Amino acid sequence: MLSQKTRYTIRALQHLADLWQQGPIRLDAIAEAQNIPRKFLTVILSEMVREGLVISHRGREGGYELALAPCDIRYGDIIRLTRGSLALVPCASRFAHEHCANCLPEAECRLRGLMLAVRDEMAAMLDRLTLADPIMVEPPFADPPEEPEAEAAE
Repeated sequence: MLSQKTRYTIRALQHLADLWQQGPIRLDAIAEAQNIPRKFLTVILSEMVREGLVISHRGREGGYELALAPCDIRYGDIIRLTRGSLALVPCASRFAHEHCANCLPEAECRLRGLMLAVRDEMAAMLDRLTLADPIMVEPPFADPPEEPEAEAAE
């Protein structure tokens, strides 16, 4: 699962991409539009400034804007910056590899093989998609049907 920080970061960057080249966007406007706590958003955007993805403008007309064109910011890079890895388990990470605790030796672990394949497919997709790519808004899943109430025994 993506961390809340990663989800907030993606939403904030998507918002800035939607408003690309319209000038600096105020922090409060991003926070309100994306339902992100203002204090958390401040931390996130500061990190993205340090990473070179966002520019911060001070003053009355200040705010934030993307430092790069949306087509140059890949979702895979955003997730790696905020999460550290795309892998679902530490032993399947290509750049932050760690041995899993309480597991089989890696040479014998089929779960690791599966997770490497999942990681590679996910990385290929996330590294292909950029903030400029249209992402469809999907309708919510339907709530599961309610179970009929059992009639009270008389």
